[in-house]
Amino acid sequence: MPKNALSALSDPARRSKAVATARTVGTAALALGVFGSIITAAGAAQGDVKPVSLKQTLAATAPITGTVAPVAEQAPVPAPMPEPVVEVPPAPPAPVYPDNLDGWIRQALDIMAAKGIPGSYDGIYRNIIRESSGNPQAINLYDSNAAMGIPSKGLLQVIDPTFAAYHVEGTPFDVWNPVSNIVAACNYAAHRYGSMDNVNSAY
Repeated sequence: MPKNALSALSDPARRSKAVATARTVGTAALALGVFGSIITAAGAAQGDVKPVSLKQTLAATAPITGTVAPVAEQAPVPAPMPEPVVEVPPAPPAPVYPDNLDGWIRQALDIMAAKGIPGSYDGIYRNIIRESSGNPQAINLYDSNAAMGIPSKGLLQVIDPTFAAYHVEGTPFDVWNPVSNIVAACNYAAHRYGSMDNVNSAY
């Protein structure tokens, strides 16, 4: 026996490992030999299987070695495109009206248009000049209304009960407010005459 083999057997740990390995190999070889003998006997009886040597059996059952083809990596999934941002145009700035007769009439016309009250710049202007000469603080203390304690007031000379009945929401509840006075008077004229444009005298 070679010297290296004797040295290995003298080491208890190495001796146990060698014995275990020998037992495993012997058991596998015995099993394969028995299996090969059974297959060979069966093949010979049937005439379609040739005897197979133990060396060939071990070669056939040996694990296949070699280089395993690498698995192709999947291409990264592209990130979803962001939703398009819809830009909302800014609201137009609120109109600015001059604090004079022209501005009061124009502001009143915009409110009337939103509320569906008819009337034109010329029709309103004409009646204002006749009733108050364009003075928002004008008051009539001499007619029949004044005698009843409800004098006509403002640009279009509106009495308090009429203003209260035809006041338009969105304007100050103030008969002296020039825009409120115009809109309420035009609302009254629209109900009674069809439009302030149809009024040509005291109404």
